[in-house]
Amino acid sequence: MPIPPEVTGEEIDPDVRQELMSLPKGLAEEVARNLVMVAQLIDEEPDKAYEYSRIALRLASRVAAVREAAGFAAYATQKYSEALAEFRAARRMSGGVELWPVMADCERGMGRPERALAMAGEPEVQKLDKAGQVEMRLVAAGARRDMDQLDAAIVTLQSPELASGAVHPWTARLRYAYADALLAAGRESEARDWFAKALEADKDGVTDASDRLAELDGVEFVDAFDDSDDELVEGAVDDVEDDVDGDVDVRDGDIGDEIDEIDEIDEMDEVDGGDAR
Repeated sequence: MPIPPEVTGEEIDPDVRQELMSLPKGLAEEVARNLVMVAQLIDEEPDKAYEYSRIALRLASRVAAVREAAGFAAYATQKYSEALAEFRAARRMSGGVELWPVMADCERGMGRPERALAMAGEPEVQKLDKAGQVEMRLVAAGARRDMDQLDAAIVTLQSPELASGAVHPWTARLRYAYADALLAAGRESEARDWFAKALEADKDGVTDASDRLAELDGVEFVDAFDDSDDELVEGAVDDVEDDVDGDVDVRDGDIGDEIDEIDEIDEMDEVDGGDAR
């Protein structure tokens, strides 16, 4: 796939650039440009991001950052088996544990929530930073819900991070997941409170907490330009056209009658004039 000429490898993350230094300069630049495209497109156009990731993978499959990018691109397009394979490869190369939660979520995506739960209990979780541990908690709760264990999912999400009033990048998602689990369990009043708390923490709009709150409050959003409105407008226009046509027909009839009357008067005048002569 062509890459816009204005895209350069300079936009790549410095740590990734460091990894690419093991490649010949020209190749490193080409790989970097493809990775930049993956990062730019993965949220809005994941299919295109996936294609760029495959190009980078063909060019530099032995670079951990490339395998990781390929994993996230596959994950974004719900190719969970492929994503898991790439994440495993990246982890072997880098030796890190950062990908552990998303690897567990791939197991969920493949319909194996029990494996995701098993991963949540592995020693690798203790090596994660706070954000990674929260992410692992979210995955574990999701696995519980996959297995119809709603109460267990709620308990899984209950944590010091949930109770804290401090706001972190993961706070809105954690509160939202808790609210959603409460609602699924029929605890609507509590769910509303937590959706509101999620909204307070969601400065970047990563959740639809505001919509969920509106639904719980019975607020309905109406599309000002929906099909029913179009039909009403079209019906009104047709009625007006019918009225106009009717008026024209009446006028035409009146004019015709008047012309007939004039013709009759003219004929009478001619007859009267003839008698006089």
